[in-house]
This record gives sequence, structure tokens and C-alpha cells, in this order.
Amino acid sequence: MKQPSLGFIGAGNMAGALIGGLVADGYPADHLWVSDIDTQALARLAGAHGVQTSARNAIVAEHAEVLVLAVKPQILGGVVRDLADIIQARRPLVVSIAAGIGAGSIDRWAGGNVAIVRCMPNTPAMVKTGATGLYATEQVSAEQRNQAEAILRAVGLTVWVDDEAQLDAVTALSGSGPAYFFLLMEAMEEAGIALGLPAATARLLSQQTALGAGRIAIESDEAPAELRRRVTSPGGTTEQAIAAFEAGGLRELVARAMQAAARRATELSEQLGA
Repeated sequence: MKQPSLGFIGAGNMAGALIGGLVADGYPADHLWVSDIDTQALARLAGAHGVQTSARNAIVAEHAEVLVLAVKPQILGGVVRDLADIIQARRPLVVSIAAGIGAGSIDRWAGGNVAIVRCMPNTPAMVKTGATGLYATEQVSAEQRNQAEAILRAVGLTVWVDDEAQLDAVTALSGSGPAYFFLLMEAMEEAGIALGLPAATARLLSQQTALGAGRIAIESDEAPAELRRRVTSPGGTTEQAIAAFEAGGLRELVARAMQAAARRATELSEQLGA
């Protein structure tokens, strides 16, 4: 099957991760176009992957069957408006990885009736272990859904949501989620030091423990509650730690934190999409 030409508007970290993942998976580099005002970033991508580059967004858009919007949300409106005539003429699939901007706003800026897939990736995409939520507008064909999914699968797993509002929940869970785990690792590291461990030892143990627990969870068919039960011996040390977490209201705290993140995602969508 012929691979469509992909145009990336923006050459930042996420665009670089996607391009690197695609090329590593065998996507032809001469089908990949990238634009950015940062010529050094373009030179790095061209040198690393052999992609086509331009300082002009319009040049990339004119070559793209799939147009990936990978710029900061604050400037997305101006970028899309500038490309509206090309989008209307070429009718590419538009894939947005700009956080907080609704598909309706992108469609309006692009002139209307545009096939749009909105994505919420997370930072582990940088090491090809990302988790991305995707939402497609009704103009997106089955083939285009497959194209969008293939792009994001190059850096991790993908899940589709049927309601765009659910992307706010995705943002609260996996989009912001890496920071939650880093916070727990930070707290565990500090507690380990307080218990007498050298700082380097505490950090290494917290990192490897997080990696091992995540790998067990993703490779197991069991729910996290069952995995936790299996490593919590009655009367043992883990039971005491879990009891302290529960007494401190950990579950309620996590719920409040994620609700706050989801509310902020909704607020940003309304503000930035105006």
C-alpha cells in the first residue's frame, strides 16, 4: 500500500519523536516533510532522518496528504488560518497534537468541512512508550483513521474515544499522568534517604521499582487491585504501607487531582479555541 506524504507543521520534541518512530518503523523519509521557523531544529531532523524540510508552512502543506499540527496551542489558530486556502484546496487529513484545542475550532479556522483527528499524546512518546487518545470528526474516513492511528502507534499505544469531551479525561489520566508517577518517585526517593539510604541508591531503587511495576501491570491480564493483593502479605511490611496510604486518603486525593486536571483542560479548550 502506498504510504501517504506526511507534513509536520512544527519541529519540536513531539514531532521529532513521531518522525523518529515512523522512520524506525520503515516509513520512507522522502514522504516526510517538516516546517519550522527554527532552522537548527529542521537541520537536526534532516540530518538524523533524511526528511524534507522548509521554513515555510505553506510549502509543507502543499506536499501533505496528512497534515500534522505540532505547534504550541497559543499559535495554532494563526497557523491554521494561514493554511486555510491550501487545506480547502488539497483536503488533507488534519491530525492535531496541540493540547487543548477542540476539533471545532480547528475546523472553523481551516474553512470548514475538514477531516480532523485530534490527539492527546504524552511525554513517554519520546522513548516510544507513549499513550495517546484519539478522536475523529465525522468527515474522517476509515482509511484516514488508520493513517492517524499508524502515526501515533509509532511512539506507543493508541486508544480511540467516541466523544471529544473524553479527551479531557485522557489528558487528566495519561496526558498529565507521567508527572503523577514522577511525584510519587520523588516522594519515595526522599523517604528512602530519610530512612538512611544514600541519595543515588534511593533514586535508582525508585526508578527500577517504577519500571518493574509498570511492566508487570502492562504484561498481566489482572487488574492492578489483584496485582497489589498478590504482593501484600497479611501482617507484612507492604500491608502496613498500604494501610497508611489508605488512611491518608490516597484514592480521594488522586480523584481530586485528576478532576482538577480535567477541569483545566476544559477551560483551556474554551480559552484557546475562541
